[in-house]
Amino acid sequence: MRLIISGGGTGGHIYPALAIIEDLLKQEPDSKVLYVGSRRGLESDIVPKQGIDFVELEIQGFKRSLSLENFKTVALFLKSVHTSKKLIKSFNPDVVIGTGGYVSGAVVYAAAKAHIPTIIHEQNSAVGLTNKFLSRYVDKIAIGFHEAADQFPKEKVVFAGNPRAQQVANMQSDFQWSEFGLKNDVPTVLIFGGSQGAPAVNNAVIGAINEFNKRSYQVAFVTGQKRFDAVTQQLDKVRISDNIKILPYISNMPRVLPKVALIVGRSGATSIAEITALGIPAVLIPSPYVTADHQTKNTMSLVNRGAALMIKQDQLNGQTLVKSVDQLMHDDKERGKMSVNSKKLGVVDSADRILDLARSLIRQ
Repeated sequence: MRLIISGGGTGGHIYPALAIIEDLLKQEPDSKVLYVGSRRGLESDIVPKQGIDFVELEIQGFKRSLSLENFKTVALFLKSVHTSKKLIKSFNPDVVIGTGGYVSGAVVYAAAKAHIPTIIHEQNSAVGLTNKFLSRYVDKIAIGFHEAADQFPKEKVVFAGNPRAQQVANMQSDFQWSEFGLKNDVPTVLIFGGSQGAPAVNNAVIGAINEFNKRSYQVAFVTGQKRFDAVTQQLDKVRISDNIKILPYISNMPRVLPKVALIVGRSGATSIAEITALGIPAVLIPSPYVTADHQTKNTMSLVNRGAALMIKQDQLNGQTLVKSVDQLMHDDKERGKMSVNSKKLGVVDSADRILDLARSLIRQ
């Protein structure tokens, strides 16, 4: 297969694209892949390190308020469409897949206009602006949450889950908690506010430390690299028991996840894909700062199916955090039931489904 894939800006768009590429190269090692990303996005750093051919476009998003910058945004989009047409003609792809972000808008639009088979993947339950725009032009729309279906043309929608789930489900892990100075045979809660850390989550854990000190379970608390010093300063004169470990960052999170008894954290699409792939019970704290409040919608998709508890950020503090964690860590039966419900939501052949969809379009 000759595949052009585009997605950028955040890890939520990049990692599903990389999972699709990984699966394709396992199935068809002779495939040719070109990743088209943005100059400013994380993909310009992440993708080339994977040994994948990468081309960058200069593009930016719309300002939501009236701004002269939006004229520049339109100009960059049109320029990127023009460049994408040249790339498509040169590379001659069998199919073009977009996984979100502004850059995928230009690439997938250009492909659709050139009558190349096109697919977009929507990771969230609330649809992003780029995919809303592209939905009019593409052949098929793969969704990660059933709740996104009615936001797209019905005849184009296929439920596929999130390709990151397949990647995580197939990873082999030899991780032991002793690597972090904890016991291997004690149930462990992982509290993690995302790669940058989340101040609201960190502050709640700081407020809960005295209670967590008394618990029989363990707590691995990941602050985020740039917030580690501030957190440790705040806890400088607080006693930390041996059952708690404070870490700045975990570089390979999927390696750790199979050993987690309960995860506490944000509810981005990638996190939920990883959690449900492994059936990890969860206490989710959706970020209120994301577009269309999509993390709350993502969270409710799990809560409504008995796969997670939710704490809204405006209700989050040390007391509510301990209460929710205790509820699950002190009840193995409830945690086990939640694990089963979570795993039911995990789509561990998601990348396969998207590639099968691509092949069916190519045959047509």
